[in-house]
Amino acid sequence: MNDLAANEDFGKVAVLMGGSSGEREISLKSGSSVLKALQANNIDAHGVDAGRDVFSLLQENNFERVFIALHGCGGEDGSIQGGLEIIEMPYTGSGVMASSICMNKIMTKQLWTVKNINSPKFIAIKDTTSYQQVSDFLSTPFILKPSLEGSSLGINKIENEEQYDIALSQTHKFKGALLAEQWVEGKEYTVAILDGKALPVIRLETPRGFYDFEAKYQSNDTQYLIPCGLSEAEEKKIQEQALLAFNATGASGWGRVDVMIDLAGEHWFLEVNTVPGMTDHSLVPMAAKHVGISFEQLVVKILQTST
Repeated sequence: MNDLAANEDFGKVAVLMGGSSGEREISLKSGSSVLKALQANNIDAHGVDAGRDVFSLLQENNFERVFIALHGCGGEDGSIQGGLEIIEMPYTGSGVMASSICMNKIMTKQLWTVKNINSPKFIAIKDTTSYQQVSDFLSTPFILKPSLEGSSLGINKIENEEQYDIALSQTHKFKGALLAEQWVEGKEYTVAILDGKALPVIRLETPRGFYDFEAKYQSNDTQYLIPCGLSEAEEKKIQEQALLAFNATGASGWGRVDVMIDLAGEHWFLEVNTVPGMTDHSLVPMAAKHVGISFEQLVVKILQTST
């Protein structure tokens, strides 16, 4: 038994996974890894594929707390969190409001603007928004993406009107509004947050131009650099800023903040992930491992944040 779990009785734990979002398959992988690790700690954990009857199922089977391993709409947007609040069942991660804010990229960026946290300029796309309007405001290239999806689903780099029209026709299948975002030329980084502390920064390198869905889950060419190559002072600075960006949204427990550093050295915060991937080769476990926290220890630390 892991020492972290030895003196705690978490009761019967449901690992919520799957669901119905576009990230279902990724969630099933995360959930399976979490479940295995919790059971390795002798925690009474059970996998639950979250369907319409999830709340009655949790109550009827006498679960006492929930580890949320659901990604995307229905899992990260506050809806599952709201239901768990109603049935008074403790759960991991951010609460209802913060989950809703962080899932909505437009809301996150609006909040960051008020809090003076640097994020790329953007415009919300309406049916009447033309390519010319967007390119005049942001210049080209720019990024077009859904506001309510994770795992880089539906993200496109736009360099001309034809690409804009094609991307619009493809991205309308996703929930929520679309947004166009200023293209930032530079290096991509991510900062995992665990119980109020920033873990080591990871640099993401891909030959695909930016860290899209294929680079995350399908490409063998993506590299994850830890140490990230920044100086100690620069890494500390970006960790502090990431923690500020995370806290500004009201997020809590654990998560991940994505950031870019442009060619002039300026930091640009992109989004907060309140339920990041949790396979044994995902980014949060990778950062945790670098400071001596095993995957089995990590899932217990996350479970300890459940309230």
